[in-house]
Amino acid sequence: MKAQVARGMRDFLPADVRKRNYVINIIKEIYESYGFEPLETPAIENLETLLGKYGEEGNQLIFKILKRGEKLRRVLESGEKIENENALADLALRYDLTVPLARVVANYKDKLPRFFKRYQIQPVWRADRPAHGRFREFYQCDLDAVGSTSPLVEVEIFSVICDVFKRLGFEDFTIRLNHRKLLKELLDVCKITESLQTEVLIAIDKLDKIGIEGVKKEFQERGIQKDSADKILNLFERLCELNNQSVLQELEKFIGKKTESIENLETLLKLANNPYLKLDASLARGLTYYTGAIMEVNVKNLSGSLGGGGRYDCLIGMFGKEQIPACGFSLGLERIIVVMEEKNLFPEQLQTSSADVMITIWDEQTIAESLKIASFLRNQGLKVLVYPEADKLNKQLRYASQIGVPYVCILGESEIVEGKVSLKNMLSGDQEKLDKNELKSKILRR
Repeated sequence: MKAQVARGMRDFLPADVRKRNYVINIIKEIYESYGFEPLETPAIENLETLLGKYGEEGNQLIFKILKRGEKLRRVLESGEKIENENALADLALRYDLTVPLARVVANYKDKLPRFFKRYQIQPVWRADRPAHGRFREFYQCDLDAVGSTSPLVEVEIFSVICDVFKRLGFEDFTIRLNHRKLLKELLDVCKITESLQTEVLIAIDKLDKIGIEGVKKEFQERGIQKDSADKILNLFERLCELNNQSVLQELEKFIGKKTESIENLETLLKLANNPYLKLDASLARGLTYYTGAIMEVNVKNLSGSLGGGGRYDCLIGMFGKEQIPACGFSLGLERIIVVMEEKNLFPEQLQTSSADVMITIWDEQTIAESLKIASFLRNQGLKVLVYPEADKLNKQLRYASQIGVPYVCILGESEIVEGKVSLKNMLSGDQEKLDKNELKSKILRR
């Protein structure tokens, strides 16, 4: 049997998991500091829950689960022509965490507070073609505020994003900001018909990945008139060098009036007073459920985003009778970790073992004494690893060095007689005999 992991999936070794936990713990701490509460949903959703929420391209990337047992047998034996693969599937792996949240809110509306703030950190799955930095299973770190149309919701999300990235060590990030209604207004001015606007937004969403020429080519393939394509793309090029206030003025001039979307962006910028915010009229966000302000986090000299989100005031209503406003943001854990590795933003101690100290085994007769010391130190709050067998001391020390344990407790015959423990600093090589009550302070001094 092959020992390879399935395509687009990954195993995480201890060093990888420590880095992931480091980032997740910081994100959770900051999310909770703003009053967001934890939520978890199943990995599997009903297929009908997910279909039609992500646009045509998104629908094709949903991991569908084949009907099972009698259900599948009936379909296969019916003799009817199977029009599409959906007839063979009834469940799917979740594509994102936003649609499951919308289902939860609609389902538990009477049990949730009027204003519901939740965060969710779980894996999602997409049947995408694996590539460098692109996986079929990956984690999203979402936060969403449900129940209010107030611009304070977006402003708070900007603040959370900044707190997270600054705590992780980023300095050169930007929060790009736009509005879905503004995009439609710009396309209307460029005389791009409503039937083609979704196609145009899908192409524009790739602007930072394939560039102006790549988007022009996609426009041509999608049947967009050259004059219309040039008009919208020339506007984007003109605006990219301007400050936020000048962008608002140019947009108002281009459309011919100050629209509700421009006023909303103006309000958000004023309330946030955030130096990391940058208006970008070309930001599209590919998902179709966005209704208002949209945002992405980008890092200088890196194509693609480290997270994105926006307002989606009509999604929850698709699962119930009441339209409930909502706005959220999702951080991409995988991309954040890749960039942090490239920029050396992880603390050095994450590269070492998670144990604070290793206890050696001198011989078979001293095992009980070694276990007693290990238990004592654990009760002191230290993380303790015991070498699993009696072995030559050099081999035990080599193992401790290999896994990056900073200290080793040596409990030999002389130490037992004296009621002491020899503590070896694996970094400096220093070694001293100590009373067991002195060990904790010495180990934590590193």
